[in-house]
Amino acid sequence: QVQLVESGGGLVQPGGSLRLSCAASGSIFSIDYMGWYRRAPGKERELVATVSNVGTIAYADSVKGRFTVSRDNAKNTVDLQMNSLKPEDTAVYYCNVFITRGRQVYWGQGTQVTVSS
Repeated sequence: QVQLVESGGGLVQPGGSLRLSCAASGSIFSIDYMGWYRRAPGKERELVATVSNVGTIAYADSVKGRFTVSRDNAKNTVDLQMNSLKPEDTAVYYCNVFITRGRQVYWGQGTQVTVSS
């Protein structure tokens, strides 16, 4: 089992910045992918950014150039720096971990990000 603890999030004005952090603990041998998803009100959960254990990064088109994902393999942490936030970025953000061995998927509890003036 893997536990994910998220921190960060909150209320910010349009154009502002926030940083989300996620720490994984538990029975961890090798995490292949760590990243962030989000679910906006009335919408499906969608990928925001993900990073592999060798540093391959993927972003949703809607956040490219504004968000930066970073990972510390030694600490099993993944951060999401969000700049130039827009009202449409308002959502619950979830930390995600994928382990290829056994195709294990784990989710954090979610943290609310609200972008509003």
